Amino acid sequence: MTANIIDGRALAAQIKEEVKSGVEKLKSEKGIVPGLGVILVGENPASEVYVRNKARACECVGIYSETIKLPEDISEEELLNYVDKLNNREDIHGILVQLPLPEHINSEKILFAISPDKDVDGFHPINVGKLTTGEETFYPCTPSGIIEIIKRQGIEIKGKEAVIIGRSNIVGKPVAFLLLHNHATVTICHSRTVDLPKVAKRADILIVAVGKPFIVTDEYVKPGAIVIDVGINRIKKEDASEELLNWRKDAFEKRGSTLVGDVDFLKVKEIAGYLTPVPGGVGPLTVAMLMKNTLKSAKKSQ
Repeated sequence: MTANIIDGRALAAQIKEEVKSGVEKLKSEKGIVPGLGVILVGENPASEVYVRNKARACECVGIYSETIKLPEDISEEELLNYVDKLNNREDIHGILVQLPLPEHINSEKILFAISPDKDVDGFHPINVGKLTTGEETFYPCTPSGIIEIIKRQGIEIKGKEAVIIGRSNIVGKPVAFLLLHNHATVTICHSRTVDLPKVAKRADILIVAVGKPFIVTDEYVKPGAIVIDVGINRIKKEDASEELLNWRKDAFEKRGSTLVGDVDFLKVKEIAGYLTPVPGGVGPLTVAMLMKNTLKSAKKSQ
């Protein structure tokens, strides 16, 4: 068996086209243009890339985007004032504060200051509470993107056994609740799980979000399972195995490093039914679902 490799970029493009149609309809019928406000503190190169990608996605689907760039030494009180201003603007329907923030700022306090009605990342405690109880809310972008990936393969979640490796508040826990809402039987695993390969191998749906390269091998995977790899790990050329050097030769020659997931792709693709690659799997869906949440917020604002 060789797995069907899921093209996350193609799925993200589909969702963006759907959002674009929704934006055009909202604009023509209600005169509302969805708006996304992004706050970027300091000059973290990775954060700057993420923010640029989000701005490009907004432009692609017709969402108005505004990035507020602030100095590294801004005070917590000043940053809270910027969040408050966005909370009160009628032309901004979604608010993002790009993480990580400088050490002198309490990230939790800033994120909790975002209005739950504009929390398109789905991290506010009110929206997290609604997620756990099954109420309609903004679902976190990566977990909701995972559900889209599964459904758009034509795979029914109901009745399936799902195993999640990783219990973070950003991916592991929220995706567990989304799977429960779709009637899966869910197990969350972590570093203290006894006989992890045996538990993982029960899964019809295996989701891996640990942040450790190649931690999941073919020993963890049930034949025919759908395997969703959420991990993003950068491997430098000098740290790469011979197998990885040959597999990602072009990337190493161009950049001196490559991105890999938590799943040993070359081994697992021989046993899984479906498999997401890294890069080009879950990542593009995260930005697409952010666009979807921003449109949803604009519709609710009516």
